[in-house]
Amino acid sequence: MASTPNRWRIPIGAVLVHICIGSVYAWSTFNRPIQAIFPDAPWWFSPPYTTFTTALALLGLSAAFGGPWVERRGPRVAAATAAAFFGTGLVIGGIGLAVRQPVLVFLGLGIIGGIGCGLGYISPVSTLVKWFPDRRGMATGMAIMGFGGGAFVAGYLNVFFMNLLGVAPTLMMLGVVYLVVMLFGSRLMASPPRGWRPEGWTPSARANPMIAERSVSRDEAIRTPQFYLLWGILFINVTAGIGILAQASPMMQDMFGRTPLEAGAVVSLISIFNAGGRFVWASGSDYIGRRNTYTIFFVAQLALFLLIPGFAAQRNWWLFQVSLFAVFTMYGGGFATIPAFLADIFGPQNVGAIHGAVLTAWSAAAIAGPVIITELSNRARAALPPGADRAGIYDQPLQVLAGLLAVGAVLTLFVRPLRRA
Repeated sequence: MASTPNRWRIPIGAVLVHICIGSVYAWSTFNRPIQAIFPDAPWWFSPPYTTFTTALALLGLSAAFGGPWVERRGPRVAAATAAAFFGTGLVIGGIGLAVRQPVLVFLGLGIIGGIGCGLGYISPVSTLVKWFPDRRGMATGMAIMGFGGGAFVAGYLNVFFMNLLGVAPTLMMLGVVYLVVMLFGSRLMASPPRGWRPEGWTPSARANPMIAERSVSRDEAIRTPQFYLLWGILFINVTAGIGILAQASPMMQDMFGRTPLEAGAVVSLISIFNAGGRFVWASGSDYIGRRNTYTIFFVAQLALFLLIPGFAAQRNWWLFQVSLFAVFTMYGGGFATIPAFLADIFGPQNVGAIHGAVLTAWSAAAIAGPVIITELSNRARAALPPGADRAGIYDQPLQVLAGLLAVGAVLTLFVRPLRRA
């Protein structure tokens, strides 16, 4: 009889996969070098931007449509497939740059790489939930922390190797490296034996009404109000965070007069708080509950979004930074807590497929957040007389996002467990 593998190797494999695909958050470092290769590309097919947007959209869509397949085939096959897509996508994108073919760049980085991101994102989640029934939040937090940390690592590696080798060779080299690392991570993952429990752990005799005693399928889950409440909760949390992320550097320059270099340094720090929040908040949700965790997210961010314009008016740079970092711990924490929340409500058996469907909220938020803050701030900027102080141009978008966060706080109150069969 084969021995049961050590469950602590599973999160190591998950982190290796997520660090690699998390590099997608650092793709902005490629923008100007790629744009220099295609200076005459039309605005509607500018490779630096269409590839990134397409990759994020396909991350959500491939996670949604590939979720049931991931559950059927298991984490090892799914992660290996994600490695093949993601690594190959970067290599094809690099070849496209080398031969100056924007369609190849779009195909590799945008489509193939985006599919790899989606499959790689969800492949460890269901497995971790099953291996760690005693610490669901901590386990998913460890893996999804890797996604946030991947951007921090890649941001430096991308620039270093582009200066050394050029952009096209860098993409091809990173594609091969990520492929190897992700394949190694996939070998560390396996599903637990049916009925397995951690040694010495027994479920609490006092049933938690928010934790399901049975698992439902993805199709059953998406017919429940709980699914749409959790979709809305994730959408609002991501919309608020990604809206700020999209304009973080211009905000600091407009509101506090910081230089692009100073703003860039703060943006790099944001990735650390984003990654750390994924582990800290998700682990904490094991003790305070998932619903309480999201309630804290919404109430705290609502207050911060309303206070930030005052910090700008007072030129209080340090309180602004503290607020910004706090927001991004909760932005990252929302991503890491949602898989455990789904497992609590719908059971652990099909959480990978259900999580994939919920991630379409990320795709929608990736459009809504930047549009809200960019469009409203641009209108306010255009209305200013020449030479006027620009500190207040973000007041209205922050207030709109605060209103959304208030709606999110209300949604958490309506989340109830499924009716027991």
